[in-house]
Amino acid sequence: MYAIIETGGKQYKVQEGDVLFIEKLEVTAGETVEFDRVLAVSNGTDLTVGAPVVEGAKVFATVEKNGKAKKVIIYKYKSKKDYRKKQGHRQPFTKVVIDKINA
Repeated sequence: MYAIIETGGKQYKVQEGDVLFIEKLEVTAGETVEFDRVLAVSNGTDLTVGAPVVEGAKVFATVEKNGKAKKVIIYKYKSKKDYRKKQGHRQPFTKVVIDKINA
């Protein structure tokens, strides 16, 4: 059984036991989070596709931790003009484990 959920402006195909790194949610580690934007659910034989979401379908997950990804370096320069700009960015994330899919 799998489901396609939407969170943080992105779509994920999830199954029970999957570990996801999603856009940061305002929850602490150990809490349970509920995703109600379920776009499609499959139980192995039939596929139910929502318009735009499947009514009554929910996916439950447990938050494992919040953190930041590795640093990405942004470096801009213009040749022969002595212009250089170095900037770093660390994207915050929430690590969740999918517990249950209710269709």
